[in-house]
Amino acid sequence: MTEETIKPPLGHEVIQGYLKTIDTSPGVYRMLDAESRVLYVGKARNLRARVSSYARPTGHSPRIARMISNTASMMFLTTRTETEALLLEQNLIKQLKPKFNVLLRDDKSFPNILVTTDQDFPQIKKHRGAKKEKGAYYGPFASAGAVNRTLNQLQRVFLLRDCSDAMFDSRTRPCLQHQIKRCSAPCVGKISSDEYRQSVRDAERFLSGRTTDIQARLAGEMAQASEAMEFERAAALRDRIKALTQVQTAQGINPKGVAEADIIALHMDSGQACVQVFFIRANQNWGNRDYYPRVGADVDAAEVLEAFIGQFYDTREPPRQLILSNEIENPDLMADALSGKLGRKVELLVPQRGEKAELVDGALRNARESLARKMAETATQGKLLSGLAEAFDLPGPPQRIEVYDNSHIQGAHAVGAMIVAGPDGMMKNQYRKFNIRGDELTPGDDFGMMKEVLTRRFKRLIKEDPERKEGQWPELLLIDGGAGQVSAVASIMREYGVEDIPMVGVAKGVDRDAGKEEFHRVGKRPMALRHNDPVLYFVQRLRDEAHRFAIGTHRAKRAKAVGATPLDDVPGVGAARKRALLAHFGSAKAVGRANLSDLKAVEGVSGALAETIYAYFHDRG
Repeated sequence: MTEETIKPPLGHEVIQGYLKTIDTSPGVYRMLDAESRVLYVGKARNLRARVSSYARPTGHSPRIARMISNTASMMFLTTRTETEALLLEQNLIKQLKPKFNVLLRDDKSFPNILVTTDQDFPQIKKHRGAKKEKGAYYGPFASAGAVNRTLNQLQRVFLLRDCSDAMFDSRTRPCLQHQIKRCSAPCVGKISSDEYRQSVRDAERFLSGRTTDIQARLAGEMAQASEAMEFERAAALRDRIKALTQVQTAQGINPKGVAEADIIALHMDSGQACVQVFFIRANQNWGNRDYYPRVGADVDAAEVLEAFIGQFYDTREPPRQLILSNEIENPDLMADALSGKLGRKVELLVPQRGEKAELVDGALRNARESLARKMAETATQGKLLSGLAEAFDLPGPPQRIEVYDNSHIQGAHAVGAMIVAGPDGMMKNQYRKFNIRGDELTPGDDFGMMKEVLTRRFKRLIKEDPERKEGQWPELLLIDGGAGQVSAVASIMREYGVEDIPMVGVAKGVDRDAGKEEFHRVGKRPMALRHNDPVLYFVQRLRDEAHRFAIGTHRAKRAKAVGATPLDDVPGVGAARKRALLAHFGSAKAVGRANLSDLKAVEGVSGALAETIYAYFHDRG
């Protein structure tokens, strides 16, 4: 008698079984593998019709066929409209990062310029994040560099302050910004409130695209000053007009017929994609950014661009127009979704001629060049990873390298840092910092610090991904240190049963010179690489990046500690009340010595809060 092996149903057979339980509603479906990992998220106007297309055994592209064959179960969410389904689909893709979806991997927020409105002499500054502060926001700008350049130019033209309120209130003489003609020094009365507000209004006009009026007014004032023989004032106005002209020239693209739009261009090559986004606001170019979404070899441009737009604007406010390099699959649906989010009409355009087409051509050229550079860099990175594998006898080029370093000053404000590198270079969204918590550590104990960091790292990995299937486990550890550090880390790895992960300690070597590094591995003699070996330079870059990240994290922690006071730990005392208490009493120590009636006299401190503060300082034994 022969034993028969019962095979599980094939993917399309599993999908066929769901057709009896779903209706024709719009909604979102998820395809899951045998271990309940999400393979794909999709939306449909008619769920039954869409799912039935996957139930056919043939007629699919290679990517879809692989996805169907891996499908062991499905999940469904119905929505009222297809527009709701589109928004939900893109949100779930960003959250779940399914293997077979187009995925936008870089999702950083964009900076804005903020002109404050709650001061006599408003401040102009860079702002990122939630728009909670009172004022007028202008943006988005493509990068912090684009904002900084624009702010520098605006300061040259309009002489607005960028200092904090505390610095502004404490000045007794003009600062360096005034001396280099970047600020009109309102802090010491060098300009009246009315004149300063006129400059603020001019800056806001400029940021709104109304520059012609400003230049005409400044030219008129310069002529009047010349006639009145106020030559110093006339020269200052001339310099401002010149600076304003330079600002406009530096921006390069200044479309006359496009007031507010994002120019979005896609270029695809060899299964890779680059999307270039130009930000046009107030008829001005406010910078551009390139993105490299994860795509498959057989995904078409319409699907890639639609997925990009849906994910890109999931947490961002869209402009009035999106000017695209090519059509997307559901333009009307996407326009409805974005219009609902913005509360006013959003247009999607694919121009064929004219100024808008020229803008798209420029963005496409940038996308093409950026992807070529990226592919060249990836090829170089691949060679370096192969060289690393050969140098350290690894089973293959490591797809994830984790590099660890510590930073402290005589044990104070100690932090550990982890950086990550892979085939695409530095993976900065994977970097991690560790506040060293070991109370029993001897100050400056680098071995103990490294042991704490690695213990916490492996505990988390074992808890979150015990099967090592999520791509979060390292394939190579680089440790800043010699034989002692390597031995300490090896003992941790034995403790957690992860001795199969290769580890290399990078020590400075003879005279602590770069280029004479020694490499330490468990059970092997120290080794070195040729002085001009590209792999040596690569390891040096990795170590230096870990050191940079560790130092930066340490400095931030130290700066925070320097500004800390006992008031930070008092329940109910936030930043505003902390300022009020310090202004009233002069120091945190004086607040701790104050009696209850004095605490109640502070503006913004209620009777109940005064009692809480008093109890905090007097009931601690």
